[in-house]
Amino acid sequence: MATLRDIRRRIRSVQSTQKITRAMKLVAAAKLRRAQERILAARPYAGKMAELLGNLVSAAGRNGAPHPLLEQREGPRRQIVVITADRGLAGAFNSNIIRQALALIRESRQPDVTLVVVGRKGRDFYRRRQWAIKRQMVGFWDRLAFSHAQELADFFMQQYLDGEVDEVHLIYSEFRSVAVQRPRRQQLLPIPRGEAGAEGAPVDYIYEPSPEAILGDLLPRHVRTQVFRALMESLAGEYGARMTAMEAATKNASEMIDVLTIQYNKARQEKITKELLDIVGGAEALKQGAEA
Repeated sequence: MATLRDIRRRIRSVQSTQKITRAMKLVAAAKLRRAQERILAARPYAGKMAELLGNLVSAAGRNGAPHPLLEQREGPRRQIVVITADRGLAGAFNSNIIRQALALIRESRQPDVTLVVVGRKGRDFYRRRQWAIKRQMVGFWDRLAFSHAQELADFFMQQYLDGEVDEVHLIYSEFRSVAVQRPRRQQLLPIPRGEAGAEGAPVDYIYEPSPEAILGDLLPRHVRTQVFRALMESLAGEYGARMTAMEAATKNASEMIDVLTIQYNKARQEKITKELLDIVGGAEALKQGAEA
């Protein structure tokens, strides 16, 4: 049976943990506000670019002006970009991404799959497995900038143009709300034809200087924008998941403190009652001895 000292020690330990989880929740909430503002500002730009790109790609296809990033290949070589966090304590945020990536890997032919892991959690998981890690990027989330997305996107495009891979897929967490982050799979390369703007009447454009020059500038910019959006979605999702997890941990710690306090009070009451009984018994013994 636990003594009063043991129960007090457990209560102090849980209270210390509760202070940590409450502080982590507040930090995540502060960072989430900034990350949420960035992603909400970036979504309209990324969506409009995808819409414009869909119209341009369709028009360029009709005019016979293809671009290498639009080339559809039959080869099985697939590269999967797994975007996770550097830190844990975010509920099922990282495990959901890894599970989604594993499902896509199993759909592919194992010898033809290469991985690009973004985030320490994904790197630590896959480097113990048999799949080849082509590139990794960790330790940049606290200072995420467009340059990180540009570096990754240029790497993907260079591999694709050199014929080293036939497809590039992104696996990341899409931020919906503080409590909802959904794993999403997106084909990055080759750029899908008519991914937006496919509905309705086709749009014809007058190009200046030329369709090749326009697509040559717009398509790489589109790829970089999509990678940057995926990184920002993942960052906001991580903060939202950590905030939710730490809020639940703080609540659980409070409930545990209540239970331990009740146990402490019961044990203390039992000890006091036992001491009173000992005193009363001793007094009765003395009284009986005096009467004898």
